[in-house]
Amino acid sequence: MALLRFPPSLSASSPRLSSNSSHFLITKPLIGGKEVHGVAMAKGSGGAITGLVFSPFEELKLRPEVAMVPVEADKSLARFKYSEKCEVAVNEQINVEYNISYIYHAMYAYFDRDNIALRGFAKFFKESSEEEREHAEKLMEYQNKRGGRVKLQSILMPVSEFDHSEKGDALYAMELTLALEKLTNEKLLHLHKVAEQCKDVELMNYIESEFLGEQVEAIKKISEFVSQLRRVGPGHGVWHFDQVLLHGDAVHG
Repeated sequence: MALLRFPPSLSASSPRLSSNSSHFLITKPLIGGKEVHGVAMAKGSGGAITGLVFSPFEELKLRPEVAMVPVEADKSLARFKYSEKCEVAVNEQINVEYNISYIYHAMYAYFDRDNIALRGFAKFFKESSEEEREHAEKLMEYQNKRGGRVKLQSILMPVSEFDHSEKGDALYAMELTLALEKLTNEKLLHLHKVAEQCKDVELMNYIESEFLGEQVEAIKKISEFVSQLRRVGPGHGVWHFDQVLLHGDAVHG
C-alpha cells in the first residue's frame, strides 16, 4: 500500500489571513462544541464568516485508510468498505442463481421431449433458466465492481423427470418452481441482512433495486399459474394452458 502525499497545510494554530483574502483555513473549527476536521471557514464581505468549505487534502491526511492506494498487482484498486462477509455472501448467491437456472434448464429439456410435447412449458422454463443465469452474471459484475473476487462453486445435478402420479407433470413442475422462487427470495433476504450487519448501504440498495421487487412479482405470477393449473386439471386444460404460455394471451376458448 502507498500513502498519497499532499501539499503542506496551513497551521491550525495561526491561520494565514491577509486583508484582501476571501478565505482562511482552520483545520479544527468548533461547531456545536465539537472539532470538525478538514474544513475551511469562508469569509465574506466585511469579514463575516459565511460558511464552511470542504478541504479534501486535510480530510485525507486525517483518514489514511482512504488515502492508501494498493500497489500490489493482485489487489483491487476499487475496493473500499467492502467486507469479506459481503464478498462471501455475494458468491453464495451467485451459486444459488446458477443452481436454480440449472433446474429450470432440466425442466425445459423435459417438456421439450417428443413424448411430452408441451412447447409452451419448454419455452417458459428455458426463459426462466436464462433469467436466473442473468441474475448470476449481474452479481458477478457487481462483485468485480466492488473489488471482490468471484469464486464459482459446484452446481448440483438436477433431477430429469418431473412426472407426478397425482398432480401430473405440468402442475408438479409449476409448484416446484414456486417453491424455488420463494427459496431464492429467502436467500436474497439473507444477503440483504448480511449487508445490513456490515453497514454496506450500497449493497443493500443494489439488492433492493435489482432483485427483491422482481422476485416478489415472480412469486405472484407463479402463484397464479399454480392456481390456474389446479383449476383446469390434467388433459385438455393443460394443453390449453401450454398454448397460452407458447403464444401469450391471444389464445382463447
